[in-house]
Amino acid sequence: MNVALGEFTGFHLTKMGESAPANSPKAGKAKAAKPAPAPASEVRPPADARTDRLLRAPIFVMSPVRSGSTLLRSILNAHSLLHAPHELHVRRLTVGFGTGLAERAMHALGHNQADLEHLLWDRVLHRELLRSGKSHIVDKTPANAFAFERLAACWPDARFVFLLRHPVSIARSWHEADPEKRDFTEAAADALRYMKAVERARNGLKGHTIHYEDLTADPEGQIRAVCDFLGIPFEAGMLRYGSAQTVVQKGLGDWKDKIRSGEVQKGRDLPDESEIPDVLRPMSVSWGYLSK
Repeated sequence: MNVALGEFTGFHLTKMGESAPANSPKAGKAKAAKPAPAPASEVRPPADARTDRLLRAPIFVMSPVRSGSTLLRSILNAHSLLHAPHELHVRRLTVGFGTGLAERAMHALGHNQADLEHLLWDRVLHRELLRSGKSHIVDKTPANAFAFERLAACWPDARFVFLLRHPVSIARSWHEADPEKRDFTEAAADALRYMKAVERARNGLKGHTIHYEDLTADPEGQIRAVCDFLGIPFEAGMLRYGSAQTVVQKGLGDWKDKIRSGEVQKGRDLPDESEIPDVLRPMSVSWGYLSK
């Protein structure tokens, strides 16, 4: 009713303390509510990938937090064909219709809200790729694991690289990143959410899996395997990925000394079996760090 009132009179009814709708006369004086993401029931592949998608075969690194994804991203970005910018978080970009008329107009063109959000995501990544002058884009946002089905629906030709690390090492690193915010127990529980999401993605998608410990122990061998999976030639310069200025942006990935060095550094020693808390033991088994 409020939508219809706005379309015909230009006014909206709001409760005391609520923000005015984005298209109301008072919208400029109050912060508009962020559109809710499209419901899962609306998510579907593009009607015609040739016309609905500008981006071809994007690459997504699926990994938990603190698993070495910034290192892998930096290595891949050093390839002449790969553009791997900071974490992009495109799945958080939402689209709102604004009015019922706009919604009906888009539906008449065959677009629901999810379709429009996918068009936006595709355009953002395609623009970033064009500006880089390279051929393939890589996004390593850890939270992408929570939306793996939607990413696969948006880009049916997407490719996925799964990066795993010992669950205890992930939890320790997550705790050390902000020890005042979360103790080790809280860090383990929070990081486990990401690990479970990555495991669901591994079970639901085809892709290539590598382990952080193998990457730091044998960077050339592991990166050659990734390049083979992506169908691109290995370049030795990838292992000397550059200065801190070229790979680091605070708040959008790991930016500590190991990353700043510009070269692959040895990882921390694997935790002893006695150091694995009960909450992390099942995942340690699933990822091959602990026998049953």
